[in-house]
Amino acid sequence: MNLLLAAAFVFIWGSAFNAARVVAVEWPPLWGIAIRFAVVAVLLGAIWAWRRAPLPAAGDRGRLALLGVFGTGGYLGCAWVASAHVPSGLVALLSATAPLFVALGQRLQGEAVSPRAWAGLTLGWTGVALLGLSRSLDGLERAEAWGLGVALLGALSHAAGLLAYAPARERVDAWTANAGQTVVAAVTLLLVAGLLSGDPPPASASPALLLAMLWSCLVVGLLGYALFFVVMRRFPPATAASLQLLAPPVAAVIGWALMGERLGWGDLLGGAITLAGLALLFRRERAPG
Repeated sequence: MNLLLAAAFVFIWGSAFNAARVVAVEWPPLWGIAIRFAVVAVLLGAIWAWRRAPLPAAGDRGRLALLGVFGTGGYLGCAWVASAHVPSGLVALLSATAPLFVALGQRLQGEAVSPRAWAGLTLGWTGVALLGLSRSLDGLERAEAWGLGVALLGALSHAAGLLAYAPARERVDAWTANAGQTVVAAVTLLLVAGLLSGDPPPASASPALLLAMLWSCLVVGLLGYALFFVVMRRFPPATAASLQLLAPPVAAVIGWALMGERLGWGDLLGGAITLAGLALLFRRERAPG
């Protein structure tokens, strides 16, 4: 049963980036992700009210708001913008580098970093650099370079939100945190899309886009996060975190098989090195002491 849960979680987590790309190539990506969050916020709000989950304490509400603005809205907003220019597997990989930024942030806050963690950081950023170099040698277009940079910016935003929220994570109910961050992300992205994107709201949608939005809202936004909570309860934290490392390969395979996306040797090698570095960071989390 645990194996099936883990497999379902990894598949849904990876497929989120494929669904984002389907939407982002037809709609303005910021409007797409804003509408997605608005729909999910209503659904999660109803579930939160039905469960009668407690409100966070006053001191934790600001941290939850920062998680919504940066850890969720900024992170996925950047990922969807990047998806308009970069294959799904690469967006998933670059988005997964958030733990590298978290580790650097912890070091800047004065926490000790073990040799294993330094090795993980070095490997992780080496893989990202190799990926970027291989793309440059293949003739990196301006839009693609923009997409790669925005995906990394999203990972940085995710890390900032996680670091801001970290002191409150043991005190806030999981459903309250999920609903709260989603509502804040929806408001943030609707404001950004309406005021800063310069694009009007979408007025039409293809069948493929509607299917991708339904998948993103219902399967990823509801079932995916519900499975995330189940996985966090049933598996050790490092194991649950490591499962997320399988999302980029899953997104790459789905993109190749169903969407005609192609990855070069540099993408594959750089991705493998980056994932190895992230795995070392997670191994540090479950090491004693």
